[in-house]
Amino acid sequence: MLTIYDRAVCHCDGVTRRQFLTVGSAGLGGLCLPDLLQAEAASGVGSSNKAIINIHLDGGPPQLDTIDMKPHAPREIRGEFLPIQTSLPGFNICELFPKLAATADRFSFIRSLVGSTGQHDAFQCQSGFSHTDLRSLGGRPAMGCVMSKLAGSRDDTAPGFVDLMQGRPLVRNSGRPGFLGPSYGPFRPELSDLFSRPLEPAMEGELARLGSNHTTSLTLNPDLSLKRIKSRRQLLAGLDGIKRQMDAAGMMDAVDGFTQQAVSILTSGRFATALDFNLEPADVLARYRAPADTVERFSTSESPEGSLKLLLARRLIEAGVRVVSLTLSDFDTHSKNFPRMRQMAPIVDHGLTALVEDLDERGMLDDVTVIAWGEFGRSPRVNKDGGRDHWPQVGPAIIAGGGCRSGQVIGSTDRQAAVPVKRPVHYKDIFATLYHNLGIDASKTTIDDLRGRPQYLLDAGKPLPELV
Repeated sequence: MLTIYDRAVCHCDGVTRRQFLTVGSAGLGGLCLPDLLQAEAASGVGSSNKAIINIHLDGGPPQLDTIDMKPHAPREIRGEFLPIQTSLPGFNICELFPKLAATADRFSFIRSLVGSTGQHDAFQCQSGFSHTDLRSLGGRPAMGCVMSKLAGSRDDTAPGFVDLMQGRPLVRNSGRPGFLGPSYGPFRPELSDLFSRPLEPAMEGELARLGSNHTTSLTLNPDLSLKRIKSRRQLLAGLDGIKRQMDAAGMMDAVDGFTQQAVSILTSGRFATALDFNLEPADVLARYRAPADTVERFSTSESPEGSLKLLLARRLIEAGVRVVSLTLSDFDTHSKNFPRMRQMAPIVDHGLTALVEDLDERGMLDDVTVIAWGEFGRSPRVNKDGGRDHWPQVGPAIIAGGGCRSGQVIGSTDRQAAVPVKRPVHYKDIFATLYHNLGIDASKTTIDDLRGRPQYLLDAGKPLPELV
């Protein structure tokens, strides 16, 4: 939860040492924000306008009911939905995605995503790697954490990585920093007041076992007025007394540029404003908000308001965030696949097309790559409960922006959408493409693990030539 108190009257005559430490050590994944900023700046790479919006379709979207329809297959395979023609000649998608079909030339569609480890979280969609890779060292870091290390700067007024994921990807800490350590963990604002995503009973127990620090709480002390610490100069002026004490004790490092920047982030009008999408004009909110649904909503599914997460992502990118991850839930359709798709698909259809059109109109689309995918696909055969089960053999992905060539349809599957028969694309190929769009060659760039040994960002995978 991001809580900023701005009282008309400051209850203290000055900023005390205790108050300063309350601000300076506001937790970021259990580590203080100044440590994060100092570690980022040590990389010396500098910042960039290039960014990623990583949309996790939580639960695993069914390829047969999205972008890889098989209308000539038996009914127990093809399901209930009809294909519709897109703006790309000869390419059809599910009738539940009319806006995506009409603007398909702005996107590229991957129908042959392979390499899923079958894990029911978002880690592979955050890193490209299995959760077991380098486990003895803490595991691989998520891409957003990598970018915090490589592209962070002491001049930043926003965290490098903001994780808006809910549900099982949050509970299972899918955006984790791995061997980079907690100082490179994501900023995770609490979203439950904005977007309801009730947890499954098993998830509630799992979340409770993680403890209270699993989500980020950046809180300014209620006795600190924003007006008093509006600028770094005002903050330092209020700390003159304790600075002398800290100098005498050899502790001046605690009050350096990184701590100043930590306070800058916490109080930045730019970043704080980005977190409040209600400041957008009414027509922009209307543009992103999906139409009210008239079908049954599953207990863990998004409401139509869920499409506003994509607006929040755009605002965060504008504020300087490099990687934003979010979830749209819930595609874990072991039962009632078709009613649930009727409720979920319009949210994705509406939100994804609104985001890409908005980025394009703002001149941001060439800099911002948007990727939408899940941890696996869904079984071709409909089960006895009218659902589709986990299917790691192949899944769908949709990509747009970032300089990628649009209007591409990559890969194909067999008659049942069960296995790829042409151009399989691995998760690591997607990440190689994402890094390429950020100006990074993942096959040549390294980061040190806990032993001080360099690890390549990716140990396999190449940027997709169809896109770059």
